Amino acid sequence: MTEFRQVVSSDEAHRRLGGFQRMCPERISIDDAMGRYLAEDVLSPEDLPERPRSTVDGYAVKANDTFGASDSLSALLQVAGAVEMGKRPEIAVTAGCAVQIPTGGSLPPGADAVVMVEYTDRVNSSHVEVSKPVTLNANVVVQGEDARKGAPVLAAGRHIRAQEVGLLAALGVCEVSVIRDANGHSIAALVRACGAEVTRLPIVPDDDSAVRGTIERALEEYDVVVLSGGSSVGMRDLVVDVLSALPGIQILAHGIAIRPGKPALFARCANKAIIDLPGHPVSALIVAQVFLAPLLIIPTGSEIIRPEEAPQPMRAGAILEVNGQAAARALDLDFIPITRERYDFVIPTELMNGDNVRALLELIRSAAFRGQVCALGGYEVEETGKAVS
Repeated sequence: MTEFRQVVSSDEAHRRLGGFQRMCPERISIDDAMGRYLAEDVLSPEDLPERPRSTVDGYAVKANDTFGASDSLSALLQVAGAVEMGKRPEIAVTAGCAVQIPTGGSLPPGADAVVMVEYTDRVNSSHVEVSKPVTLNANVVVQGEDARKGAPVLAAGRHIRAQEVGLLAALGVCEVSVIRDANGHSIAALVRACGAEVTRLPIVPDDDSAVRGTIERALEEYDVVVLSGGSSVGMRDLVVDVLSALPGIQILAHGIAIRPGKPALFARCANKAIIDLPGHPVSALIVAQVFLAPLLIIPTGSEIIRPEEAPQPMRAGAILEVNGQAAARALDLDFIPITRERYDFVIPTELMNGDNVRALLELIRSAAFRGQVCALGGYEVEETGKAVS
């Protein structure tokens, strides 16, 4: 029987795991934030609402002026004017007066309650009868009731849904910091470079029903479905379990005899391909370059040149081709044109923005990446760009 050498409590395990450095967040528009996860707390930049507002159509009044009002003995108030939607009221409510107000309208100065229009009767253009009394702040949402300025409204790690986007828009927040989706950006760039159109879907939580629903919708709309993560052998082989349970799905391969990149999955549904790439960025890019890119070329009728069939002699394989004027300006690099046929693996970056290219460069220059490439046997990393001094 295997002996556990160091057993710790659940809380201690979480504490130790919390010491790992988090991925750098990115700021994106709230229009692109659906399905992403907040990287930091969102604080309200202002009170919401910024001033008291009516929750009903009716008349803004002083509550004391309606005391004792009833169907048999209504309170007669003078109409001083009306509140226009979206404008700050310029009319003040004084004793014995009322101001007509729509739902969502800002409460005029001096008013402390709103009478619903159903309990009023407009006598003429200048007077209104009130048949039901109201109490202080009746039918009114007070300033800051939904959110106070400086108070946290959404916590880090929150999954952004339509409700959260609406709240952010109401607060005037146009951008948020979210957890980066490194694989989504890099694989999307590679797909575009192959001449295919790509749609990046939101990050899917580790939930069977969520993964199943996403795959089913993607199969209805797209020719090829690409996922990342959830296929390695372990307690939660989430993707392979979901795919195996779907009707009409044929698992073509679960695991490839390459390293890095072994935990990959290939399946088909009719004439549509499903590829689940490894979650590790290096492995995901290599598997995508070797298997996904040729697959995307098949419908065009182009000849596929596999790495082993590429022109020889060649001892080194370029893992990165950095080019494009936008990337050059962003990174202050001078780029040297290359001949693609010299290399086994090419990661095109001409369609990536400066931030993504910078992140990719940091990954490729890391010792961990170079170690993974060398482990393939006979390969090394060669950069085609050099920094300008």
